[in-house]
Amino acid sequence: MSEKQQNNVFDVIIAGGGSAGIGLAASLKCRDKTLKIAIIEPSDHHFYQPSWTLVGGGAFDVKNSRRNTKDVMPSGVTWIKDRISSFNPELNEVILSHEDPVKYKYLAVATGLKINWDAIPGLTDTIGKNGVTSNYSYMHSPYTWELVKKMKSGKAIFTQPPLPFKCPGAPQKAMYLSCHEWEKQGNLKNIEVELNNAGGALFGVADFVPSLMEYVKKYNATLNFSCNLISVNGPEQKATFAVKDAEGNITQVEKSFDMLHVVPPQGPQDCVKGSPIADAAGWVEVDQHTLQHTRYPNIFGLGDCCSSPNSKTAAAARKQVVVVAENLLAFRSNQPMPLKYDGYGSCPLTVERGKIVLAEFGYGGKLLPTFPWLINPLKATKLAWILKKDVLPWLYWNAMLKGREWLARPFEN
Repeated sequence: MSEKQQNNVFDVIIAGGGSAGIGLAASLKCRDKTLKIAIIEPSDHHFYQPSWTLVGGGAFDVKNSRRNTKDVMPSGVTWIKDRISSFNPELNEVILSHEDPVKYKYLAVATGLKINWDAIPGLTDTIGKNGVTSNYSYMHSPYTWELVKKMKSGKAIFTQPPLPFKCPGAPQKAMYLSCHEWEKQGNLKNIEVELNNAGGALFGVADFVPSLMEYVKKYNATLNFSCNLISVNGPEQKATFAVKDAEGNITQVEKSFDMLHVVPPQGPQDCVKGSPIADAAGWVEVDQHTLQHTRYPNIFGLGDCCSSPNSKTAAAARKQVVVVAENLLAFRSNQPMPLKYDGYGSCPLTVERGKIVLAEFGYGGKLLPTFPWLINPLKATKLAWILKKDVLPWLYWNAMLKGREWLARPFEN
């Protein structure tokens, strides 16, 4: 092996520099400063995406959700600023778009998921204008708030695509915060509000539905299930939905709108989908408890790219970081892997400006509240709002991305 090739071999390569990737690199470095770690990440900017719901509700400055990637890169970690084309686990290589392949002893895949804006015809042509917006974008979440402030009457439609997608509560969070503002301004009675949900339930964990339904009724919102957005005509302000009836028959229904909040379909990244490390659906195939790859033991997966059946949230990644850091280093030392991921995810459901239902749950919908003695997990509370708006962003930048794992450790074996 040449000197150049030797220099291109890392103890750990982390594919992806989002929440999970940066968090894992920091945690690994805290455990072993001698590790030679590289992060492959093409973007110049790093985003705290959970804040974008609050941006769309007028409660957060979008500029505070973005930092330069170089400023959040952990000390002593090599940043390979390139895109990943594919993976070659047989040769322990990651194939890059512009550089030579990089070799690893251990690989952690944290590539996140892909937001498929192009999957809905007409959306990319009209997003950010004609009343069409989305809190799933740094660029467009401020437009949500613009629309909400200006709207005095008319029809507001909020959409939810089929699972999986990031933060399953986000579509209805956008609706609640908008309705709260319209109610405060005295305009809600003049606005027809719909949530068109491709799924069959308001929320995947039934325990939280009663509290949420109180707000659905309070805001007089209409819930339409099995109703999936399939195209948008921005200039005419019309949206077309595929509606499935009880027998499975699908009809297309066109609806006019004055405001349309879209959650676009989401799926695996192209570099993972179809690669040797993917399952049949295109996600990184891992054991849902150890997060070790099911066929390549020196590979681990974490974050939104995983096949593990948890809710895809930053809170899930925060717990997974600890599991992968501990288990990867244990496996590297030929020791039993000490940690099991319990499927923890959190979805702070912003039902009004100033109150949140703090939904925390694991595999099978098991309730996993962090502060059950302090915050009622099944009710909307002011304390949960303070946690979401003020505490969690600080913890993200100053704890999770720095390798500080306060309240992040799951149950041990």
